[in-house]
Amino acid sequence: MVIIGIDFETYYAKDYSLSKISTQAYVDHPHFEVIGVAVRVNDEPTEWFSGTMEETQVWLNKFDWANAWVYAHNAMFDATILTWRFGIKPKLWIDTLSMARAVHGTEVGGSLAKLAIHYGLGEKGTEVVNALGKRRVDFTEEDLDKYGEYCINDVDLTYGLFLNLAPHFNKTEMKLIDMTIRMHSEPQFILDIPTLEDHLYHTKKRKEELLSASGIAKEDLMSNNKFADILRSYGVTPPLKISPATGKETYAFAKTDEEMKELLDFPDFDVQAIVAARLGTKSTLEESRTERFIEIANAGGAMPIPLKYYGADVTGRWSGCDGVNMQNLPRSSPIKHAIQAPEGYVIVGADLSNIELRVSLYFSGQMDKLQIIADGLDLYKDFAATAFKVGYDEVTKEQRFVGKTSILGLGFGTGAAKLRESIRAMSGNDIGKDEAERIVNLYRSEFDKVKATWNEGTQVLRDMRDNVTSNFGAINLKVMGKQGILLPSGLYLKYPDLIEQDEWTYSSHRGSRRKIYGGKVVQNCIQSLARCIMGEAMVRITRRYKIALTIHDSCYCVVPKEEAQEAFDFIIGELCKEPSWMPGIPLGAEGAFGVTLKEAG
Repeated sequence: MVIIGIDFETYYAKDYSLSKISTQAYVDHPHFEVIGVAVRVNDEPTEWFSGTMEETQVWLNKFDWANAWVYAHNAMFDATILTWRFGIKPKLWIDTLSMARAVHGTEVGGSLAKLAIHYGLGEKGTEVVNALGKRRVDFTEEDLDKYGEYCINDVDLTYGLFLNLAPHFNKTEMKLIDMTIRMHSEPQFILDIPTLEDHLYHTKKRKEELLSASGIAKEDLMSNNKFADILRSYGVTPPLKISPATGKETYAFAKTDEEMKELLDFPDFDVQAIVAARLGTKSTLEESRTERFIEIANAGGAMPIPLKYYGADVTGRWSGCDGVNMQNLPRSSPIKHAIQAPEGYVIVGADLSNIELRVSLYFSGQMDKLQIIADGLDLYKDFAATAFKVGYDEVTKEQRFVGKTSILGLGFGTGAAKLRESIRAMSGNDIGKDEAERIVNLYRSEFDKVKATWNEGTQVLRDMRDNVTSNFGAINLKVMGKQGILLPSGLYLKYPDLIEQDEWTYSSHRGSRRKIYGGKVVQNCIQSLARCIMGEAMVRITRRYKIALTIHDSCYCVVPKEEAQEAFDFIIGELCKEPSWMPGIPLGAEGAFGVTLKEAG
């Protein structure tokens, strides 16, 4: 197998750089120019080339890309250039930035400079700083030679980084990295501009009407207690933090608070609008996201999907990047109607049904409840029948809703107050304090093994802090002390800089400290395991169909219209295959195929 490293150096300026615009906008821009490119083949000396775009094309064509595994640091950038500008698609993409994110999280940093120092590989140069605003013709021969040395050094450092990180990855994870890169560099969706423009108009109008008709006064928005009550009325638990001034718990409502910023991307648009009004933000995220999609559509061609492999904090799931968060598109968002397949093709979408619930029951050893699902019965109705002392077939729609909210909400330690709040916010029905406590107690009695894993989760935190090896859950996951919880992927679930004071906290990838507790450890573990199941299934699916997008526990492919049913059956079948490390778990999948992402999902 040929292993090739690549690094492009391109023109950039103060108002034209990756810190200002997306990768798609940067590579598609009229100002785009390759200053030079460095390529390394296996252990051979790295080569540098600088020429016109036509000359660079000829030079690049001499390498055997079709049979090569190609590595780069931030490969989404280099892959997009290589594919869009030069029409070259290698056999496999390797991204050392993605690999480092999975292995190190927040412990080292993602820059090539920091990672090179961490592994003792050498130092990254600074010549790129002097290239600001310079076209290729503006470089002297001496300056261009120095720039070439800088670029060659980057490729060599990346090669060393790859050699250090590769032992942590199995074939499945390497394929998932490649898949993630190609979602951007080889996009498959197209966008319908009229649908997006119509949604933008109505989104802005709805925001104005909401804030006007709701009767929410400015002083209520600015009062912490009243704003907290407003959030609760929408089913949102107000974010909290420890005040550095008082050392006491207070609301995290500042512009700089991560959980407050996350509410700007809340699935319910009304919550976005209210939070934006509190923060004084001109546009809601739904507005800016729609505007971003319109920009992409106006650029022509297909819609690139920018995703971060192992981008989500702790769990290893994908996250959005480049100003587009495809992981948080609400199910009902009209934007999904604008995401379509090209003429003659359809989108086939499928997701793992109740995957976190199924994995949670299996992981805790709650096999009696898992068997109810395996028998084809409705676990929500079953619990509701017990809770309301009625027959299974006599459960009303309202009672099933309470059962569903309880099953999904109480599995990781949620208490009566939050359950009551959730039911009230989503249904308008206040079940009262006593009834909420009764249901919580009933759940913890019925799902006793699930409850027991919360204490296990707390012990896992102690073992990680004390660097003790132990087992976790009914499938005996290995807790490898400070390394974290060893997952079936070969990677670790970890909590960097774990500290226990009045409560357990760790350093998040965004630089803040986050709370952690036993139930949350279990939840993170379940999410990580579900992601492993989904990842293995997607790799199997790619043997026949290219994955165009993944959103949590779902995936989407663009296939010829005449193959839609065949593709759908194949994808569903692959999603339902149990993993070897969780034998006997009854997996389910559902989906559809149509002409838009909304119809497929």
